[in-house]
Amino acid sequence: MKKATELPYAADAEVSLSYDELDVLRLQYERELAQSHVTVQTKFNYAWGLVKSPLREHQVEGVRLLQEIYRAEPGRRRECLYYLALGHYKMGNYEEARKFNVLLLDKEPQNMQAQSLESLIEKKVQQEGYIGMALAAGAAAVGTLLIAGLVRRARK
Repeated sequence: MKKATELPYAADAEVSLSYDELDVLRLQYERELAQSHVTVQTKFNYAWGLVKSPLREHQVEGVRLLQEIYRAEPGRRRECLYYLALGHYKMGNYEEARKFNVLLLDKEPQNMQAQSLESLIEKKVQQEGYIGMALAAGAAAVGTLLIAGLVRRARK
């Protein structure tokens, strides 16, 4: 059960298209590519589907396509920002995800998707911080044990 404070818009982070749905987008993209003219909408749709995929190689390709659109089409930047942030989040690039999401929140502070994604990003960053601290503490403990063992050996 969701808490009242949780935002419902983060489903993009966990919901993928079916293989058939993604295949429809891929075929449309490839058809237009073969005709030497891919519309921005087709490219965006395919990138969107790839970013939502659970497969990292799809996510990487989706982010690449979204970055191309972002650079080439100023009018489409706002919608690219969210999916660039989402793609980086799903790939575990939390600082990049945060960067794109902050750009979107600067433009649209009330954007519920971006607010929700911000919460997910922060949870992951915090979680990774805890893991990093645990690894550092473990390494320190192992180092202490090794030094204690060497000191004992030296005393013998």
